[in-house]
Amino acid sequence: MNITCIIVEDEPLARNLLEQYIKKVPYLQLVNTFSNPLSAIEFLRENSIDLLFLDIQMPEITGVNLLKILTSKPLVIFTTAYSEYALEGYELDVVDYLLKPITLERFLKSVEKVAQRLSSKAVETEENINKNAEYEPSPNFVFVKDGTKLVKIRLQDILYIEGLKDYVIIHTPQQKVVSLQRMKNLEEQLPNHQFVRIHNSYIVSLEAIDAIEKEKVQVGKVFLPISDGYRKSFKEFIEQKNIKLD
Repeated sequence: MNITCIIVEDEPLARNLLEQYIKKVPYLQLVNTFSNPLSAIEFLRENSIDLLFLDIQMPEITGVNLLKILTSKPLVIFTTAYSEYALEGYELDVVDYLLKPITLERFLKSVEKVAQRLSSKAVETEENINKNAEYEPSPNFVFVKDGTKLVKIRLQDILYIEGLKDYVIIHTPQQKVVSLQRMKNLEEQLPNHQFVRIHNSYIVSLEAIDAIEKEKVQVGKVFLPISDGYRKSFKEFIEQKNIKLD
C-alpha cells in the first residue's frame, strides 16, 4: 500500500526534516511540499492525497483554520512547537500530533497510525462492496442455447431439468428445451434457494414439487428419483424450508 502525502510547513528546517523522514518510509510517497498554506489549499482543491503533514503556526492562516476550510479532508498529522493546540487538533479528528523537535521514532509511530487507519478503511470498503453484491438481485431468467439460437427461459417456468451426457433438457409447462451443455454449468446459474439437485441427472424446482416420497419426488405426473448421493443434501434443503420429511 502506497500512501500519498504532502507537507505544509513554513519553517525550512522542519520541512527538510520531514522530507528526510518520509524518504525513509518505503510506502510513503511525497507528492508536494508547501511553505505557503494558501498555495496548499489551492492544490488540495484540485488533488486528492492520503495524508497531510500540517504545521499549525503559519503566516496568513493557521493549520487549524486551513483544515476547517477544506471540504474534502485527507488524514492529517499536525506538527507544531506548541503543545496547547493538541486538544483542538484531536477535536478535528486528526490522526496524530507531533511536537517539535520531531524524532524519527515518534514520526514512525504517527505514520503507522495512518497506515492502520487506511488499512481498516480499505477492509471496510471491501466488506461493504461484498455485502452489496450479496444483496444484488439475481436475474429471474436464464438464456440457453437451443440449436443455433439463444432461448430465454423464466426461472418460475422451469419444472425440472434433466441431464443426458453433454445435453440438458429443460422441462417447462409449455415446452422442452434441449441445450448442449453440462448439468453443472447450468446448475451454477440457478438460485440455490429455488432449485435443488436430487440426482446426477435431475435438478428440480422446489415450487414444482407436488409430493415427496422416500426415494422420489412428484412433479405433475412425472416421478423423479432421489439418488443416494443427493438424499442427505436434499433432506437438508427441504428442512431449511421448514418442511419435515420424517
